[in-house]
Amino acid sequence: MPTITLLEVQKKNKERVNVYLDGEFAFGLNMMDAALLRKGQELDPNAVVELKHKDEIVRAFDQAVTLLARRPYSTQEVRKKLSRKDRPPEVVDAAINRLMQYGYLDDRAFARYWVDNRTRFKPRGRQALGYELRQKGIANSLIDEVLDEHHEEDDAAYRAAESRARRFRGQPKEAFRQKVGGFLQRRGFNYSTSKAAIQELINNLEAEDPDFFSKDD
Repeated sequence: MPTITLLEVQKKNKERVNVYLDGEFAFGLNMMDAALLRKGQELDPNAVVELKHKDEIVRAFDQAVTLLARRPYSTQEVRKKLSRKDRPPEVVDAAINRLMQYGYLDDRAFARYWVDNRTRFKPRGRQALGYELRQKGIANSLIDEVLDEHHEEDDAAYRAAESRARRFRGQPKEAFRQKVGGFLQRRGFNYSTSKAAIQELINNLEAEDPDFFSKDD
């Protein structure tokens, strides 16, 4: 059986160790698994295969953790990214399961993050948010649950309309209604919600500035 002749910490990554068998480089391992080995230890072929498999899972897990440190991702998004390097599906599945166990992946938390982020910076209607979340692999039942709890449609429509209002200053109210209404429709708000938000906004704008709209209606 091949014998471990050298265990060498990698120069570019101090968390990984190069394993040499019979004087030749054989494979790399993460530090924790490498700590269980010793120079002079014999490894049968099955043990080598198992160690490599375990390390593939660790590398996939570490890649995902680095990704998730930037912002939350859905399970489907992470799965797609981990699968891009031709990893075996069983390795990806094992990494995903470990991520869930450690709390790094949580589709409910991701859906809440997505809705809250959109609501704060780019308000969208329920229909648009549902479409976006489905594209990210979130189940319909979970989408409905999160939107019911974390999305105020009327408030979101008003704030979305308000973000566009100033660029239409000086136009007739009817033109304002049409342009802002089209914008809200593209953001996924239904007609009745959009109409109410626009009227409320018109009332507030006129109260703040009686000359906001032209008198050409």
